[in-house]
Amino acid sequence: MAVQPEGTPCWADAMFGDLEGAKSFYGEVLGWTFAEASSEFGNYTEAHSNGKAVAAVVPPMPGQEGQSQWCLYFAAQDAAATAARIRDNGGEVLMEPMQVGDFGTMCLARDPGGVVFGVWQAGTHEGFDTTGEPGAYTWAEVFTREPEKSDAFFPAVFSYRQKQMTDDAMDFRIYDLGDRSVLGRMEMTDDFPPEMPPYINVYFAVEDCDDTIAKATKLGGVLRFGPMDTPFGRFAALSDPQGANFSVIDLTRSEGDMPKMTDVS
Repeated sequence: MAVQPEGTPCWADAMFGDLEGAKSFYGEVLGWTFAEASSEFGNYTEAHSNGKAVAAVVPPMPGQEGQSQWCLYFAAQDAAATAARIRDNGGEVLMEPMQVGDFGTMCLARDPGGVVFGVWQAGTHEGFDTTGEPGAYTWAEVFTREPEKSDAFFPAVFSYRQKQMTDDAMDFRIYDLGDRSVLGRMEMTDDFPPEMPPYINVYFAVEDCDDTIAKATKLGGVLRFGPMDTPFGRFAALSDPQGANFSVIDLTRSEGDMPKMTDVS
């Protein structure tokens, strides 16, 4: 795929204390195969679906051991300029822009409400080879207890336009780039455990949501929510055996009317 417009989700990776366990789990659940680990870059290991790059897994760096979680990266034309906008808008740069060989330049940051994300300025590695196909990334949502902070921050950094879902029972927004919806934002209610930090929930497409749930739970994954039919597809929220949260969605099985959205000025 060509380099994506600034602010487009373009890559996802996760650190796992048990790298082989993660490869075994996602290989079985999402059908991933794995490239050779890159020892030069901390055993960073690319995951493929039907031969196309869809994500990566990596062991934790010394001192960074902890619960695993998926990190979503947003495309940037200039990672240093994006890092400056992150700071200017109340965010925190956790890792300064760092060149990764000739692959590109990465940066890690946190929004004012505590949501961790990555920035990627492409070199030879432009990001996902494919999206929306079974086994590949298809969508993501910012889960935050402080939605007003995310709503001010992300559009300021990435020039998103915002739409609010007209539903009193749920505070949900969509961030658009041009005519494309690229990211959702969901308020974390009291239904979420208080110890659970805010995060970006990454969705991977699957051929059969229920079959994927069965595979995941058999291998030690935990079903957190669903399965549920929606106008966007049948989806479920899961945690893998090492605690990383993610969702799966069958895009071919949709039900109901699309929600009404209102533009936010």
